[in-house]
Amino acid sequence: MKHRKRIVTAAIIFAVMIIAVFLEFKGYIWHNSLFASRYEVKGIDVARYQGDIDWPKLQGTGRFQFVYIKATEGQDWTDPYFTDNWTEAKANGFLIGAYHFFTTQSTGEQQADHFIATVPNDAKMLPPVIDIEIALDKDVSQIRQELTDLSSKLERHYGKRPMLYVTYATYKTYIAESFEDYRIWIRDIVKHPNLKKDRQWEFWQYSNRGRADGIDAYVDLNVYNGNQEQFDTSYR
Repeated sequence: MKHRKRIVTAAIIFAVMIIAVFLEFKGYIWHNSLFASRYEVKGIDVARYQGDIDWPKLQGTGRFQFVYIKATEGQDWTDPYFTDNWTEAKANGFLIGAYHFFTTQSTGEQQADHFIATVPNDAKMLPPVIDIEIALDKDVSQIRQELTDLSSKLERHYGKRPMLYVTYATYKTYIAESFEDYRIWIRDIVKHPNLKKDRQWEFWQYSNRGRADGIDAYVDLNVYNGNQEQFDTSYR
């Protein structure tokens, strides 16, 4: 009898584990959500991968306050959904910002020109973001110079210092020993983020397989490192 109970118990535990893995794979639950739940201010970032978004339905959930929207990549590529996403997100009351995917095929100034030609200069927008997910075998000093040129030109135009979106790898290779005055948006979909030397992160992308009403595809989920009052003071 005891042997049978152990088998039944083991079978139940195994079934629960399988169900949990399935739900996480489908984006209905996410282990990082437990850590992220402590933060008041939440948001998403979107691009063409999310397709057509039902912005009124998304706003109706009340889950998210801010949206970062992919605008450009390199010196000549524009996300085909950017204009619609920017217009509709703003019209539905979200605090919006745009991000640029940095590449090594053109100069920082050329990429800044493309972003500026694409993204409106809205005084109420969030700071521009530079997404740094390049290979790790590039010349570090050259990459830092191009990023400095890019960010400086964006700051002059928009009046806001850009934020840097990084993985741990790109942060360690290109950012950690410089850009001390820049806010960091860290990607960590495994655990609560921790930057070395006690540097603080500003935003944390804790899931790349989130679910949200109004979006049929997976969506990236993010939180702000602070309370509501601090967020409003910094960004509203």
